[in-house]
Amino acid sequence: MSPLITPAELAALDDPAVLDVRWRLGGPPGRDAYREGHIPGAVFCDLNADLAAPPGPEGRHPLPAAGAFQEAMRRLGVSGSRPVVVYDEADATAAARAWWTLRYFGHPDVRVLDGGLRAWVAEGRPVAAGEESARPGDFVARPGGMPVLDAGQALELATEGVLLDARAAERYRGEVEPIDPVAGHIPGAVSAPTFENVDPAGRFHQPEFLRERFNTLGAVPGVAVGAYCGSGVTAAHQVLALDVAGLPAALYVGSWSNWVADPSRPIATG
Repeated sequence: MSPLITPAELAALDDPAVLDVRWRLGGPPGRDAYREGHIPGAVFCDLNADLAAPPGPEGRHPLPAAGAFQEAMRRLGVSGSRPVVVYDEADATAAARAWWTLRYFGHPDVRVLDGGLRAWVAEGRPVAAGEESARPGDFVARPGGMPVLDAGQALELATEGVLLDARAAERYRGEVEPIDPVAGHIPGAVSAPTFENVDPAGRFHQPEFLRERFNTLGAVPGVAVGAYCGSGVTAAHQVLALDVAGLPAALYVGSWSNWVADPSRPIATG
């Protein structure tokens, strides 16, 4: 089953839990946009509060504890037997983090609305304003459903497999670093900006296109693949795109913000 779903497929789905995960680094708050208009029945999922633990040495968006994530998802109406659809404004940058985290904690049926709210509205489908509440869910969080990397494993993979850096190319090269205290990339990592996974409307490219793109970067069947970014958000988007292409990949959740927390770790530029 594809991890993506179209607006028509969502409209036909029987009783899904729909999560609005609109988020943008530096704001504005996604909840404000949700209140202005969202897919009817959707509830707002806060990326910072519901899909990550507080920032610290483990990174800016470390994995939440299983108990905290379970509580958040139950509050949002998520149950293990109920399909979940997640969306954001368009390109799935934030929605992919919800998809990945739910899959990591064991939910069997999570899909991302391809093209997000923009695609839904473009088809003339209805939107609702204000807040909505969900009936409580019974989701049980069981860690380990998706492969993860720690810092040491990420460095090893950059040498022995393929480690994709999902950030903008200028951040990878170390020319700029607007967020983290040190610029550069993990030695051996390959630059693969996530914006190249989607078309101008924010929809994912076809699986064949994505497969060719990742094959060109060295991600081919039989080779271990991982992804990282600044804090594990856009790297989840990379893992989603790899999944669409039929290529499994591990996520370095702490990503660059965790990597540079230890000054003894090597840094490459250029």
